[in-house]
Amino acid sequence: METVIKIIGTVIVCIGMVYLIKPEIFRMVIGFFAKGSRLYLAAMVRFALAIVFILGARHCGIKWVIVLFGLIFLLSGLLIFMLGLEKAKGIIRWYQEQPIFVYRIVAIIVLSVGLIITYSA
Repeated sequence: METVIKIIGTVIVCIGMVYLIKPEIFRMVIGFFAKGSRLYLAAMVRFALAIVFILGARHCGIKWVIVLFGLIFLLSGLLIFMLGLEKAKGIIRWYQEQPIFVYRIVAIIVLSVGLIITYSA
């Protein structure tokens, strides 16, 4: 399970690097999830990540960090359902209007989170 979490962390690092280099891709991905009920797919992925992190934390080096990210994934997935589709889409539309600089800051955060997960696993 530790290996799976390290792979997920590495994938998150790669995503952060791509978003940092090409923030337009980030905008396209956000646009993808804004269509129809695709946000629910994002919520389900977050739930799956939460399960993997919470169950796999006992095998990791810094357990509390992995559990913390598992809880963050769980809460972020729940938030999508609690807000409702239209309100969540409104947030996405607002986010899509932000300048590229904001996308780069988020990319640095994503990159950092991936590095912390990989190091902690």
